[in-house]
Amino acid sequence: MSLIDEVNNRRTFAIISHPDAGKTTLTEKLLLYGGAIHLAGSVKARKTAKHAVSDWMEIEKQRGISVTSSVLQFDYEGHHINILDTPGHQDFSEDTYRTLMAADSAVMLIDVAKGVEAQTKKLFRVCKERGIPIFTFVNKIDHFGRNPFDLMDEIEDILGIHAYPMNWPIGLNGNYQGIYDRASSSIELFEKDTTHGQRKLASTKGSADDPIFKELLDEDVHQGLIDDIELLDEAGDEFDMEKVKRGELTPMFFGSAMTNFGVKPFLEEFLRMAPKPQPRKCLEGVVEPTSDQFTSFVFKIQANMNPQHHDRIVFMRICSGKFEKGMTVTHRQSGKTLRLMQPQQFLATERTIVEDAYPGDIIGVFDNGTMGVGDTLYSGKKKVTFKDFPTFPPELFARIRAKDSMKRKQFLKGMTQLAQEGAVQIYENLGSMESYIVGAVGQLQFEVLEYRLKHEYGVDLEMNRLPYTVARWIQDNGHDYKELKNIDSAMIVKDHKQRVVLLIANEWQTNWIVERNPEFTFCTTPDQLAIDEPEE
Repeated sequence: MSLIDEVNNRRTFAIISHPDAGKTTLTEKLLLYGGAIHLAGSVKARKTAKHAVSDWMEIEKQRGISVTSSVLQFDYEGHHINILDTPGHQDFSEDTYRTLMAADSAVMLIDVAKGVEAQTKKLFRVCKERGIPIFTFVNKIDHFGRNPFDLMDEIEDILGIHAYPMNWPIGLNGNYQGIYDRASSSIELFEKDTTHGQRKLASTKGSADDPIFKELLDEDVHQGLIDDIELLDEAGDEFDMEKVKRGELTPMFFGSAMTNFGVKPFLEEFLRMAPKPQPRKCLEGVVEPTSDQFTSFVFKIQANMNPQHHDRIVFMRICSGKFEKGMTVTHRQSGKTLRLMQPQQFLATERTIVEDAYPGDIIGVFDNGTMGVGDTLYSGKKKVTFKDFPTFPPELFARIRAKDSMKRKQFLKGMTQLAQEGAVQIYENLGSMESYIVGAVGQLQFEVLEYRLKHEYGVDLEMNRLPYTVARWIQDNGHDYKELKNIDSAMIVKDHKQRVVLLIANEWQTNWIVERNPEFTFCTTPDQLAIDEPEE
């Protein structure tokens, strides 16, 4: 198969939602229908059956939330699919943002009863800024919820994007029996779920004109469907794929991930419409996926996927060319030549060694600490530099140290690896080698840090919260940071790249310090600092 064919067959997308909207469940059901697993849910399967969920970290299983992005891959009807299952919790927005950088489209999951929620709005804005197409799946329609028309209006009013229902639920609110497909004017009625969503759902499918459906549906349900479709056709937007590509229109689907209701129709239609791997901007221009030159960027680093070996896996998105096991590439940031051995693809914690991969694919490789999030890898002599990822400014800070001074070595190793992952932002506490200053977007990040250091590195933490809510990076413009005035209650630290950062109590004090130090440049994030040229 040619490189062009391989590119055309790829679909790489992220699933975004507010917590508890059913994101991980939908991910698992897509794997079920894709044949990647044979049994879904938390019920233990026989050893011969494939059984997997996307939440692999122990703390995720205990708390029922996703705190890292999972990468899952499977094949379905000629398509090679890469799913990026992102954390829904707002405290891990930065990990989600980085993951969206690796996606060509996004599936926005909405709870039928709750509608558009706070975290959904934030993640939608990120997708909008990136200009990637957004597909909407209204979930949990097996429960009582909002009227579908009201949800369409809410999406338009709150998110500023028109919604075009590709299908429509048949039945009464909370007791839907099937799905009407608008494009084909067909009906699919689903049998009642008796397996708690563990297996594929049987259905009856046919033309909406078939008299059998009038017999199978109650008269008021059948008439209600006719009235709804007439209203949609007369008053709704016309479908325009170009608007979808520009992020102005979102195709809308209805279903229940828990019972598998409507999952297969959504998967098949989504794969038909979703974009193939797209060109990528870099500092040198644009990288076309069909270019023969191999290029990729690192969007995620995960330590201790195998806790027994304390491994460090770098996840990279292939942007162009063909990847081959053992190939030699250039690491743009360091200028080093690296050989990529034992490349892996994933189904949660299950790993498969791959011989080759193509644009759109996500692969993981072992790394000893050379690579960082946002780094570029390329083959050949033509230099490529993908733009660095934006950084979220932390709002919570704490001083941490190991309770047991004998565990200092494990403490330093754990902090270094977790900082490279981007799990938290770590700062050097000037004048002290025994403690670090940690910055976080939300409280849950502190809890995960404490949990992982204890269970993955055997280190108990002593953590003291600090009275700061603002961080400002100081531009190195020839002035010594020691000359800063009126910073008595602020703290000077350095980030992992030895850049000077000022931690300040609040915005009022920040403005006070900025006004009294006009010769200094204060930046909200390190992305605003002057960029050094990559090493040759």
